[in-house]
Amino acid sequence: MRIPKQNKFGRAKKPQQKQFESFKATELYCPKCKKAMPVRERLLLVLPEGEKFEYLCAYCGTSVGERLVKGEVKPLIIV
Repeated sequence: MRIPKQNKFGRAKKPQQKQFESFKATELYCPKCKKAMPVRERLLLVLPEGEKFEYLCAYCGTSVGERLVKGEVKPLIIV
């Protein structure tokens, strides 16, 4: 017989739900402007494992970061 895990109040723990899917930056630190600035997101590459985006400073255009958005795995169908 398995005993369910309990929290500090002696109650059984509920399975955790996802609280978010992904983050999207609105401001990042720009080394050229020397402060946090609004950013634009630009699609940089489309890769087999997902899409790679680059964050650019909205004021000076300096690259300040990147993120990889993983797509769903599609089955390979060979005919």
